Amino acid sequence: MNRDTRTKLIAAGFGLGAVVLMIVSALDGRDEETASADASAVLATIGDEELTEAEFEAFLRFKRVSLRSDEQSERVLGELVEREALAQAIEAHGDLDTALLEAELREFRKEQLISRYFDRFLRTAVTDESIRNYYETHADEFEDRKVHVAHVLVRTNRRMTEEERQAALTKAREAYAKLQAGEPFAAVAAEYSEDRVTAQRGGDLGWVREGTISPRFSERAFALEQGGVAEPFETPFGYHVLTVLEAPQTVRRPLEAVQADIRARLRQEAKEAEVERLRGLVETEVSEEGYAPTSAQAAPSLAESAEADEQAEEG
Repeated sequence: MNRDTRTKLIAAGFGLGAVVLMIVSALDGRDEETASADASAVLATIGDEELTEAEFEAFLRFKRVSLRSDEQSERVLGELVEREALAQAIEAHGDLDTALLEAELREFRKEQLISRYFDRFLRTAVTDESIRNYYETHADEFEDRKVHVAHVLVRTNRRMTEEERQAALTKAREAYAKLQAGEPFAAVAAEYSEDRVTAQRGGDLGWVREGTISPRFSERAFALEQGGVAEPFETPFGYHVLTVLEAPQTVRRPLEAVQADIRARLRQEAKEAEVERLRGLVETEVSEEGYAPTSAQAAPSLAESAEADEQAEEG
């Protein structure tokens, strides 16, 4: 295994700073000469390799580790030294398919390059100002309608016989008839409603938002005028007799409640646009024949992998 492959191995599998420094330096816009000039203070020597301060700092950035104490610094440095030692031992005594390893490491580097690029790109592409601007220019997306209602509920369920269901409907119609005759809604709710919680307060359900209740219930509630009473109708809960205590209002959700959703949407849109722009910079051509993996190249199933592991242990 050549030295270049070994350093790549350590970077991907064991975390050596040499190759990590190359990746991070490229993403930071620094050339290799500048990075090498900073890599002077030697923190450790492992075999014939030196681990510099610059490489260690690059490793910390790569792993996104923030050192908060001398003890933590010593521990992380010790882990990095151990990994370098392991990599050297594997180079000398291990048996690896270096061609496959190098191909995997190339893919690893591409993934890191793309990930780091978009992390940095999206930090500047989507700002608090752009979120607020979207909120102000798309006000209708964050508006909710609500209505203050009360109801009489006569419960039904799937296990009811047709006779029992008909009896429930008759009870709801009796309540509706009393309301039509002028009896107060609160009194009728207290007498007829099987919703124990709201029956104690005159059937008052409070303010309900559109889209948060049964579609049939919502349709009736937002169609009624204030003081109007809907004839009995059924939802999965049973038969309702409904009245509107206060007319529907439109309210706007505060920015604080929706900014996370806006940020996610803007980030997705910005990323898609940037992907399209970047792809346009490179000419690509895909073979019409495509790629058909052979049986030898096909990945083993979980069962096959488990069986192979068992055989290896027995051997």
